[in-house]
Amino acid sequence: MAKKIGLSLLAIIVIAAIGFFALAPKLAEESMNKVDGKPLPEIRTDARALHKTLTIVDLHSDSLLWKRDITERATRGHVDLPRLADGNVALQIFSSVTKTPKDQNYDNNSADGDNITMLAIGQMQPIRTWGSLLERSLFHAEKLDDAVKSSANVLRKMETAQELTKLLEARKCGDCVGVSQTGDASASAGKPIGALFSAEGLHSLEGKRENLGKLYDAGMRMAGLTHFFDNELAGSMHGETKAGLTEFGREIVRAMEEMGMIVDIAHLSHAGVKEVLASARRPVVSSHGGVQATCNVNRNLSDEEIKGVAATGGIIGVGYWPGAVCDTDPKAIAKAMKHIRDLVGIEHVALGSDYDGAVTTRFDTSGLVHVTQALMDIGFTDDEIRAAMGGNAISVITAGLVPFASVPKETPAE
Repeated sequence: MAKKIGLSLLAIIVIAAIGFFALAPKLAEESMNKVDGKPLPEIRTDARALHKTLTIVDLHSDSLLWKRDITERATRGHVDLPRLADGNVALQIFSSVTKTPKDQNYDNNSADGDNITMLAIGQMQPIRTWGSLLERSLFHAEKLDDAVKSSANVLRKMETAQELTKLLEARKCGDCVGVSQTGDASASAGKPIGALFSAEGLHSLEGKRENLGKLYDAGMRMAGLTHFFDNELAGSMHGETKAGLTEFGREIVRAMEEMGMIVDIAHLSHAGVKEVLASARRPVVSSHGGVQATCNVNRNLSDEEIKGVAATGGIIGVGYWPGAVCDTDPKAIAKAMKHIRDLVGIEHVALGSDYDGAVTTRFDTSGLVHVTQALMDIGFTDDEIRAAMGGNAISVITAGLVPFASVPKETPAE
């Protein structure tokens, strides 16, 4: 009898474990990455026509964090390859999230504790990722590589300026490889889409300079220095110290610039932002967030910081969730983008959705035409919309991917 009871209990435990590993990751994402379902305006014919002609770049999504195949159309989350095609996205930057603090908030977070460990276990990721932040980023790089390989040349990984140029040329063709409305790759369904690998905080270096080379070799070409907590490089905007860069952080920033890895100041402390902007030798990116002038949240950039980013030749990616623009309405997104334009010029405006980043938005990436229409409604010209929706990002990223050693030196005047 005791043996039968033991076997029954074991069977229950096994069934419960199977259910947990099968359902928990899906339920976790469904609860965190939402579309709020509030009303959206009908899209006009002129907005839809203009949108089809744009080269669209989104500077930030966290889609690699979740257990689903980004090449297949999903009913949850915000980003996958078919929906990128629907939204006419030319280049999506996929960020690697390796650690988030317990009780995460915008104001003060400890570096102790981590939500991602349980997610990694629940998603049955390789054991090497359970205790190593570096291995989590390398695993995300592998996930992106696998998606590229399985996409029939639809999704293309961008590691060099030349690859980005070739992508844009391929998107001009009349018979491109693409994704059909049903989510299947075909030879005539649409245009190829670029993917660039980034990081949400370089705590994944685990304090070691040599690990930056490992991430670069894995394809990482952009990285934020911090996320929601302080790390070995700097204080976070949401950390305990709000400190500036450490000496290690300064070393990593210099190395990134030399390698051709774009520096992202999103989530960095205000002291750290000031230091990066003062010493930058290349355009700096704020990949996702908002501006305090239209949404006074600690998460967002002050006018002084906006001017500092512009002085480097950089861009500011405006997000779509309440923490970035104090709403999910496309009008709020356009309002923040207009403020940047009016303050420092259209050439510094960009998109930074934070899709799949535990945020609630009004639309997923297939609905980006709503941003185009909102910009039209607020008075942006067609050329300004082309710049803000992706043209500015293409310029900064193309230049930023070139290692310093490869940049031609100016010939002294005779």
